[in-house]
Amino acid sequence: SGIAAVQDSVNITFLCSPNNPTGNALNHIESILAASRGLVVVDEAYIDFSNQPSAIRLLSQYPGLVVLQTFSKARALAAARVGMAYAAPEIIAYMNKVKPPYNVSSLNQEAALKALADEDNYRQQLAQIRQSREQLRQALEGLPCVHTVYPSVANFLLVAVSQPQAIYAYLSERNIIIRNRHMVVPGCLRISVGTPAENQALIQALNAYPA
Repeated sequence: SGIAAVQDSVNITFLCSPNNPTGNALNHIESILAASRGLVVVDEAYIDFSNQPSAIRLLSQYPGLVVLQTFSKARALAAARVGMAYAAPEIIAYMNKVKPPYNVSSLNQEAALKALADEDNYRQQLAQIRQSREQLRQALEGLPCVHTVYPSVANFLLVAVSQPQAIYAYLSERNIIIRNRHMVVPGCLRISVGTPAENQALIQALNAYPA
């Protein structure tokens, strides 16, 4: 099992919760932390879209925990490349020794501060994405070419389809860009939750696909 594996001289364990590309939250993070003898790094890039509590709450209990978050997803600052690491002071001190001295530009810092100041818009966008995620899930489940829409607490859905390679190419030809995850999860495509108009265009295109 995964818990047994981290007990056997594993120096560092990486966990992604909510996971990419499945979109599900991990349920046994604390059990892994309790069993691990090394560092456990929890990547929470998609945590804002979930009701899952952040692993930050566990930092005082587990000195080997590192929690990563980002402005790239829910704050829509992917181009700024701004992220955060939360960990014990001793771990942060080691990270500061190896990072470049000016790894985040002043312009990107200003963009991050501006995003943090606009909390109302941030909350509204999250609510819209969560609502659109459910609407998109329901619409996808009714399509002939769709076999399964997996549960997700992220801003995307993992979808098992009849012909993943052909459907991916079909959508690309219509300027609808999704992620082809067939090589990672056979038969599956990863579809990001877009604006209502973008979601509708996707559904219309898939509904017309000759399944």
